[in-house]
Amino acid sequence: MKVSVVIVSYNARYYLEQCLYSVEKALENIEGEIIVVDNDSPEKPIDFIRNHFPNVQFIESKENLGFAKANNLGVKKAKGEYVLILNPDTLVPENLFEKIIPFADANVKMGALGVRLIDANGNFHPESKRNIPTLQNTFGKLFGTLIDKKNAKGYYKSNVGELDIAPAEVLVGAFMFLKKSVYEKVGGFDERYFMYGEDIDLSYSLELNGFTNYYFGEISVLHYKGESTRKDKKYLKIFFGAMEIFIKKYYGKHFFRYQIFSLGLKLRYFWANLNGAFKPEDKKEKLGVELDSLERINSVEDIKENSAQILLDGNIFTHGEMLEIISNHAKPGIQFFIQPKAMDVIIGDSGPVKI
Repeated sequence: MKVSVVIVSYNARYYLEQCLYSVEKALENIEGEIIVVDNDSPEKPIDFIRNHFPNVQFIESKENLGFAKANNLGVKKAKGEYVLILNPDTLVPENLFEKIIPFADANVKMGALGVRLIDANGNFHPESKRNIPTLQNTFGKLFGTLIDKKNAKGYYKSNVGELDIAPAEVLVGAFMFLKKSVYEKVGGFDERYFMYGEDIDLSYSLELNGFTNYYFGEISVLHYKGESTRKDKKYLKIFFGAMEIFIKKYYGKHFFRYQIFSLGLKLRYFWANLNGAFKPEDKKEKLGVELDSLERINSVEDIKENSAQILLDGNIFTHGEMLEIISNHAKPGIQFFIQPKAMDVIIGDSGPVKI
């Protein structure tokens, strides 16, 4: 078997359904399997999965294992030469594996491969390609231009273009493609991380073991809830907790550097709370979508200069075509919504809406 796709899900039924349809299409000409690990979702999607996707293997956890542990469980069951760690809130193009498998096969020292991730409105997720966290770029990430203008953007790999194919030390856990043997050699995800940070850790571990991680910008994948969309206090607490694990693991033996890292994390956490920098999302504002005002298009030519809310119908466009339209027509003030084929929902950046 060539590919095992491992998806860890928690309360993401409609995202997951759309994701599974897109992955099944991408696997049509590939010997592969799909494994879904449910992290004790209150909505209990097991019957839905079995009825709609009988070929998908479903692992039902009795507790929320977290991202790292649940993925390790899924990979353990995988039979493929390659594994794709994939978030449920993603949409992949039909030609995904036709593009990335030949590249991976040709690069025997490849660690993991990541792709160009965009949000529902075509905005690029900069966390798709990052540098290894250092004292300088981490402070740039934490404090921005407050104290470190030179390194404010050094956390992300800005010298690699969005559409490039190039080495990138740190990838994002929403999409990581690598050989199962390589994943196992470095021990998979470190299970001390519950959520966030484990992708940085795995990426760094691969590099330390002599592998090269790659960013593959020729493929775009829609990821609804990227790092840049999460700015609430819960995210803040988990993110800084994950970074504390990372710096203790890799810099703990270097006393001075570790103390500076740790102090910086604590100061940034305190500063963000003090200034209310991380506030809960105003869901009422985001969910204010008038279904009657959506412009349902039949071709790219239907997009007007003043178009504001565009509906892409899965019965008209392929997944790859929708991704191309969203990517090529992204601009301020325009929103895209997808009505997946055979689904009675519309999905945009604010989440699924029943119709």
